[in-house]
Amino acid sequence: MGKGPLSGLKVLEFAGIGPGPFCGMLLSDLGADVVRIDRKGPGRASPADVTSRGRRSVALDLKQPAAIEACLKLMEEADAIIEGFRPGVMERLGLGPDVALARNPRLVFGRMTGWGQFGPYAKAAGHDMNYIAITGALHAIGTDDKPVPPLNLVGDFGGGALYLAFGLLAGVISARQTGQGQVIDCAMSDGAASLMAMFYGFKGAGIWQETRRSNLLDGGAHFYDTYQCADGKWISIGSIEPQFYALLLEKTGITDPEFSNQMSRDHWPSLKAKLAKAILGKTQAEWCEIMDATDVCFAPILDLDEAPRHPHNVARQTFVTVEGVVQPAPAPRFSATPGEIQGPPPKIGAHNAEALSEWGFSAADIEALTAAGGI
Repeated sequence: MGKGPLSGLKVLEFAGIGPGPFCGMLLSDLGADVVRIDRKGPGRASPADVTSRGRRSVALDLKQPAAIEACLKLMEEADAIIEGFRPGVMERLGLGPDVALARNPRLVFGRMTGWGQFGPYAKAAGHDMNYIAITGALHAIGTDDKPVPPLNLVGDFGGGALYLAFGLLAGVISARQTGQGQVIDCAMSDGAASLMAMFYGFKGAGIWQETRRSNLLDGGAHFYDTYQCADGKWISIGSIEPQFYALLLEKTGITDPEFSNQMSRDHWPSLKAKLAKAILGKTQAEWCEIMDATDVCFAPILDLDEAPRHPHNVARQTFVTVEGVVQPAPAPRFSATPGEIQGPPPKIGAHNAEALSEWGFSAADIEALTAAGGI
């Protein structure tokens, strides 16, 4: 039994890449029993496969009818499933939601794709950048001259995995209240659009311009941007509120009267150049000495080697090291039922007998499945 607020929740995950495993990691970190269906074949676990941590692996050959029946039997025991295949793939395997819900009416059938289960793009290939491109998000992020992909954070992980985890848990709550499961159509394009809600509000209010780096929160304002220091490192400044802005001017020693025009867009380019010159006069470490833990709304910009060593992250144990690999600890934190990393990334098929037995298979069932070549 996993430790965490989701202890007792049973999730069946069909192996995929990117956001699917990340969703499974989130649920496992909070105590869910996540059993992953892997393709039958050789495979060794790597400690660096961070998003695969905490599951058990059952390796099945989904070309074999016995393996398909085994999946359906596992669905009977599951509270929820995660699958990230293109639309129609699960149906062709005989594992679509109609069949699954007929076997387990309380099942929450989570489907995550880039474009969703229907629509003109539904059957087309794509990646994170493409999914957020049609939402307005990618257009708004970048430099003056071009949009810049914000890693895979907005589409795959934010608009996809997090929304699927949220949707699955909402579905489970509903199923426990009503006895009725349902299908969750989680499109990364939908999730990315949802993440843009505040910015569409800004647009509706007439306070958002379509030109990149001309707005309050996209690097257009001098008081909400990144700045290079004397040593080539960078810092972040987010002094939006008047009292925080006043403190920024105090800490940087700026007395130029033009800075009184904080919210005047016409002055932002000039003020940005002046602030950049002031910041360039000291190293990142020197600015940390001056601004750390103040209300300037300041933080140094750290790389992946530096971030785990930052005092705030160390104090909160935000990162942990497992088998020599530094990785984020489970989040968020729970006072009464804290989550934990439930185990390392599994070797493919490492838990065939163990997981199947715990999910309702008899020894005879497992032997028959093995004899049929399904496992």
